[in-house]
Amino acid sequence: MKLVCNKSNLLNGVQIVAKAVPNKTTMSILECILIDATNKNIKLIANDMELGIETIVEGEIIEKGQIALDAKIFLDIVRKLPDSEVTIDIDKSFKTNITCEKSKFTIIGKSGEDFSYLPSIEKIDSIVVSQYTLKEVVRQTIFSIADNDNNKMMSGELFDINGDTLKVVSLDGHRISIRKILLKSRYPSRKVIVPGKTLSEISKILSGDAEKDVNIFFTGKHIVFDFDNTTVVSRLIEGEYFKIDQMLSSDYETKVTVNKRELLECIDRATLLVKEGDKKPIIINITDEMMILKINSTVGSMNEEIDIEKQGKDLMIGFNPKFMIDALRVIDDEQVDIYLVNPKAPCFIRDTAENYIYLILPVNFTTVN
Repeated sequence: MKLVCNKSNLLNGVQIVAKAVPNKTTMSILECILIDATNKNIKLIANDMELGIETIVEGEIIEKGQIALDAKIFLDIVRKLPDSEVTIDIDKSFKTNITCEKSKFTIIGKSGEDFSYLPSIEKIDSIVVSQYTLKEVVRQTIFSIADNDNNKMMSGELFDINGDTLKVVSLDGHRISIRKILLKSRYPSRKVIVPGKTLSEISKILSGDAEKDVNIFFTGKHIVFDFDNTTVVSRLIEGEYFKIDQMLSSDYETKVTVNKRELLECIDRATLLVKEGDKKPIIINITDEMMILKINSTVGSMNEEIDIEKQGKDLMIGFNPKFMIDALRVIDDEQVDIYLVNPKAPCFIRDTAENYIYLILPVNFTTVN
């Protein structure tokens, strides 16, 4: 096999598929990236058996063939090559010469025949969203997934398609994030649970261009994302997602309207006094036209007031400051509405049309003087 391609194109392709290379595996072939030049295109493929990525790299195929190369070594080499044309030349013993200007590397590859290709998915049942929309909806929800596998459902996000609406839901037992987006067409109802790792990696690859689309295909066990020259195939998380509607309530005793940036910056300042791993809550005291935020830690204390509009009762409640910051950071509105019931009940940050809903459970606290 022999091929020639531009260094920047090759590096971009390797970086894209490297996201599907597992950190730890007992199958050494999965630590490789497959270069497949057996047809008219140069394809790069990586697959950890849960997530697979394939992308096409522009270049010239001089002699057809395929080779599996250690992903880390290959990426490191390509990254540090001069910005010029790269020639990859493989002999029958899988010795691979990578040449760029005066630089030449020789590494030993593996037979491409041993590589696990992406599963063949029948691309029939699909929806279309813009790259910008998908990238944004992941950014606005991904922080609420659980970061461990104790509960598999919590490590993924629910994609709930209903007519021309896609609702994306994530939760970790302490909070829920919900985003609704309007689709370009109407589609049959469908619910699938997409692994958070898949969505996180896809969001890093997407350009975020509002003019470019992503075609999302579904089967019983897989989801496929097609965009630009890249295909991402992921296993779905099987099972029934949590009954979110039972956790959401429109009842409230107190409604607060506050400037989002002021509240976010205030809570962010308060975290300066919280050491990493320390679970000190921020205490919010809501009175007429005023929100008083307090935090008290071993480092020191902070007390700050913010002007608000309030409907309903006065209330004092405590929250994990990180959870509040995560939600506020991804809301674009200048003013936010916060709905509360009592110090033991979750609060809701939501807009009137409920295009976004963030539920956050309160934490117990001792009053700060």
